[in-house]
Amino acid sequence: MRKGFSRGVIAIGVIVVVLAVAITGGVLWLLSRTEPLVLTERCHVKTPRGELDLEIEQARMAATIAAVAARRKLPERAVVIAYATGLQESKLFNLEYGDRDSVGIFQQRPSQGWGTVKQLQDPVYATAKFFAALVKVRDYAKKPLHEAAQEVQRSADGTAYAQHEEDAKILAAAFTGRVPRALHCWYPRPTDGPAPQARPDAARKELVRALGPSTASGALDAEGTRISAPTSRRGWLIASWSIAHAKEYGLRRIRFDGMAWSAGRGEDGWRGDSGATARHVELT
Repeated sequence: MRKGFSRGVIAIGVIVVVLAVAITGGVLWLLSRTEPLVLTERCHVKTPRGELDLEIEQARMAATIAAVAARRKLPERAVVIAYATGLQESKLFNLEYGDRDSVGIFQQRPSQGWGTVKQLQDPVYATAKFFAALVKVRDYAKKPLHEAAQEVQRSADGTAYAQHEEDAKILAAAFTGRVPRALHCWYPRPTDGPAPQARPDAARKELVRALGPSTASGALDAEGTRISAPTSRRGWLIASWSIAHAKEYGLRRIRFDGMAWSAGRGEDGWRGDSGATARHVELT
C-alpha cells in the first residue's frame, strides 16, 4: 500500500514539473515576441554617483537647463540647485498649472514679475530667469542648497529642496557632459505608418536658442547637420540634449567621439562607431 502510494505521488510530481516547465517556456516565448510592443519610451541616466530613470519630458527639461547654464558659463553647482528646485516644484515637468498663478518647471508666478504665462512655459526663458535670480544670491555656490534655492523661490517651505540634492547631482553630472555617455533614451517602434521626418537642422536651431549662437553648424549631408564640439564636455552636453529631443525632431542617429546612438536601438544605449569624430556632434 505504501509502495503504490509512493509511485502515485511520484507520477503526479513528474506531471506537475512537466506542466510548470511547459507553461514557463510558453510565457517566456510570448514575452520575447511582444517585447518591442510593450517597451515604453523612457530615458536612463547612469553615472558613478548613481542611476535614475526619467520620462522624456523630464529629460528635455534637464537638457535645456544644462544648456542655458553653459551659455551663461555657470558652475555645475548652479545646475544642481536648478535641478533640485525643478524636482521639488514640478518634478521637472513643464506644467501649465500650479499653486495660484504658478506655471512651468520652476512654478514661477506672472503676478510676481517673473514674466507672462507664455514666457514662463518656454523652458529656455524660465531657466534664464531662474539663473538670473540665482546669480544675485551672494555666495550661492557655497550656501546649503535649500538656502540658495529658497532665496530665489521664496516658497512656503524652503527646506524641501534639500531632499533632491543627490538626484540633482546625478542629473548634473550627466546633462552637463561631465560624465560621457551618461544618458540614453528609447522610444516605441512605430507599428504602422511612416516614421516621422528627421529635422536635424530644426533641432540645431532650438539648441542654439538655449546654448547660444556660438553653437556652430556645418553641412553634413542632404539630411543631416553637425554641431561644433570645442571640448569633450561640451560635445557630450550637446549629445545629451540631442538624445533628449530626438523624438521631438525625429532624429534617427547621433554620433560623437567614437560612439553612436540609434533611435532604432535606443534601449541599447551608446555603441562604438569608429567614424564618429570628436570635433562635431552629428545629427541625422
